[in-house]
Amino acid sequence: QVQVVESGGGLVQTGDSLRLSCAASGVTFSRTAMGWFRQAPGKEREFVAAISWRPGDIYHADSVKGRFTISRDDTKNTVYLQMNSLKPEDTAAYYCVAAPLFTAQTISVSRGYDIKYWGKGTRVTVSS
Repeated sequence: QVQVVESGGGLVQTGDSLRLSCAASGVTFSRTAMGWFRQAPGKEREFVAAISWRPGDIYHADSVKGRFTISRDDTKNTVYLQMNSLKPEDTAAYYCVAAPLFTAQTISVSRGYDIKYWGKGTRVTVSS
């Protein structure tokens, strides 16, 4: 059984940092592309970042480039999203995905469709 579990969300102020973590089990993690999506109230789901096991196969959305960094630790079956310089518009529920049949590039253009394994989400609220 595949499990994807996010943690690390919370309430912060503009300019603060947070690190989200996502632990995945039930997949061959070292050969599984991982990603983050987010959805703000009343808005569509948005791609945030993705990373695969291939060197250099890392993508960040333009809206977070330079502020957010995705990384992975295959020894811990965990992917991270380091979020710096947070803005109120980053307020959303953040969802981690495990996508065994994807690359980071295909996750980035998928809009989340056809990705089978999702976490339940962790909420990030950035106050102004």
